Amino acid sequence: MKKKSTSIKRLIPYLKKYKIKIIIAILLIIVSSCFIALSPYLEGMITTQLFSDISSGARVDFGKINKIILILVFIYVAGALSNCVYQFLLTDAIQSAMVDLRNDVQGKIRRLPISYFDRNALGDILSRVSNDMETISNALQQSFAQVLNAILGLSLAVFMMFKIQWVMALSAVAIIGSAIIISKVIVKKSQPIFQRQQNALGRLNGIVQEKFTGFNEIKLFGKEKDTLKELMGANEELCENGFKAQFISGLMSPLVTFVTYIGIASVAIVGTFYAIAGTIAVGQLQAFIRYIWQVNQPMSQITQLSGAIQSSVAAVQRVFEFLDEEEEVEAVEMIKPYKEVRGNVSFENVEFSYTKEKPLLHHLNVEVKSGQMVAIVGPTGVGKTTLINLLMRFYDVTGGSIKIDGLDIRHMKRDDLRAKFGMVLQDTWLFKGSIKENIGYGKEGTSEEEIINAAKVANVHHFITTLPDGYNMVLNEEASNISQGEKQLLTIARTVLCDPPILILDEATSSVDTRLEQKLQDAMRNIMKGRTSFVIAHRLSTIKNADLILVMSDGNIVEQGTHNELLEKKGYYEQLYHAQFEEVD
Repeated sequence: MKKKSTSIKRLIPYLKKYKIKIIIAILLIIVSSCFIALSPYLEGMITTQLFSDISSGARVDFGKINKIILILVFIYVAGALSNCVYQFLLTDAIQSAMVDLRNDVQGKIRRLPISYFDRNALGDILSRVSNDMETISNALQQSFAQVLNAILGLSLAVFMMFKIQWVMALSAVAIIGSAIIISKVIVKKSQPIFQRQQNALGRLNGIVQEKFTGFNEIKLFGKEKDTLKELMGANEELCENGFKAQFISGLMSPLVTFVTYIGIASVAIVGTFYAIAGTIAVGQLQAFIRYIWQVNQPMSQITQLSGAIQSSVAAVQRVFEFLDEEEEVEAVEMIKPYKEVRGNVSFENVEFSYTKEKPLLHHLNVEVKSGQMVAIVGPTGVGKTTLINLLMRFYDVTGGSIKIDGLDIRHMKRDDLRAKFGMVLQDTWLFKGSIKENIGYGKEGTSEEEIINAAKVANVHHFITTLPDGYNMVLNEEASNISQGEKQLLTIARTVLCDPPILILDEATSSVDTRLEQKLQDAMRNIMKGRTSFVIAHRLSTIKNADLILVMSDGNIVEQGTHNELLEKKGYYEQLYHAQFEEVD
C-alpha cells in the first residue's frame, strides 16, 4: 500500500473548512501584536514630554500628555478585545476541525477489517484515537496562536528598536541570537531526558495497573514485599529522570533572563550616552528597554513550545497512518440477501490462510441444512473459530466459496450479511448501564415486555428478579457486580431478542458452572428451534444432541456425523471424547 504524506500539512484540509474564522483570528493577532508594539513607544513619548517640560522650566503640557494617555487606553482596550475575539474564533475553528478528524477516525474504525485489530495491539489503537488526538488538539490550540504572536512580537519589537536607534538595535539582535543558542543547547540536552521520564512514567503506570489487577493473587502468595520493591524501583527511576529533566529545562528561563539583563545594562549604558548627546530622547531609551523585554518573552515561548510541537508532529503521523490503513472492500456487484433466510449454508472447496506461508483451511466442504444444530470440535488451532470468521466475513476466503441459501456471501454487503447472524462469544461484553439496556442493546425500540420474554427464554429472568433493582440494576464498568456465568446468560438474552435466523455460539458455555450449564442447555434448545446454529465447544457433553458434528484437524474436516455415529466409527472423535472424560474422572 502506498503511504501518503504524514506531515503536519495533512491537517490543512480539516482547517480549510473554517478558514474564514482562522483568517479573521490571524488578522486580530496581527492587530493585537501591533498594539503591543506601539504601547512602549507611546509610553516613552509621555516620559519625553515630561522630561522636556521639566528640563526647560516650562509648564507641563498635560493636554498633550492626556491625549497620549487616551490613545494608550484605547490601544490597551482594543488589544484586550482583539485577544478575546481571536481566542474565541481560533478555539472554535480548531475544536471544530478536531471534531471532524475524530469523526473520520471513528468512521475508519468501522471500515477496518478484523485482521487489522488482530495484527495491532488494542492499547496502541486506543492511544492513536485518544492520546494522539488530544496531543494534536492541545498543540494546535496552544502553539498556533503563541508561535504567531511570538514571531510577530519579535519582528515588530526589532523593527521599532531599529526605528529608534540602529546601533543599539544591533546589540539587541545579538542578545536574541545568544538567547536562541542557549535555548537550543538546553532543549537538546533536556529532550532525551524528558523522553526517559515519560518512559519511566509509563512503566510505573503499567506496574500499578498490573499489580492492582492481580491484587488478590499477590495477597494469596504473600508477594507484597516483592511488589512494593518493584514499585519503589520504578518510582525512583521516575523521580531521578524527572529531577534531571526539570532541573536542566529549568535553567533555560534564568539563563535567557540573565542574557536579557546584560542586554538591558548594555543598552542602558550606551543609551545614556546617546541621550546625553541628544541623539535619542529619554523616552525613547525607556521604550527601547521595554522592547528588549518584549523580545525576551516570545523567545521563551518559542523554545518552550518546541517539545509540544515535536510531540504533535509525531501524533499527526500516527493518526494519519491509521487513516491510511486499507479498508474492507465490498465486491463490485452487490446482491441483497433474501428477506426470508432459510439458513442453508454450504462450504464449497474453501481455502484460507492468514499468511501465504502457512495455509490453514484447504478443500473444506460442508453442507448444512436449514434448522440444523452444527457442532464444531477439535483441538486448539485447527481452524474452528476461523471457520466462523469466514462465515461472518471478518475474513474472506482465499479459495472456494461460502453460500447461504445458494448465494455467495462475497456478493452480499457485510452489514446485510451480519444482520442475519446472532453471536454469543466466549468473552462476554456488557457496558455500564442497566440490565434492561444491556439486553436491549442489539435492537432499537425494544419494549420492556420483549426484554423480559428474551430473559425468560435465556433462563435468566428469575435471577434478574432477585437483584435489588431487578431489570433496572446498573452494571458497573467491568460488570463485576454479577458472576461470569450470569453475564453469559445476559448476552444470550440479548441475542434472543434480535431473533436472528442463524446462530453462532463460540465457547458459549466455557465460563458457566455445572448448575448454570443445565439452565443454559435448556435455553439453547429453546432458541435454536427453527434456526441454523453453529456451536464451537470444548465440552463435548454440551453437543451430544447436535444434528451434525464437524471434527476438525489440521485445517480440514476429518469426520462428520451425529454423536452416536461418530462414536461407532471409533475414529478421531471417539479419541477426543474418551480423552476428555478420562480427564474429568
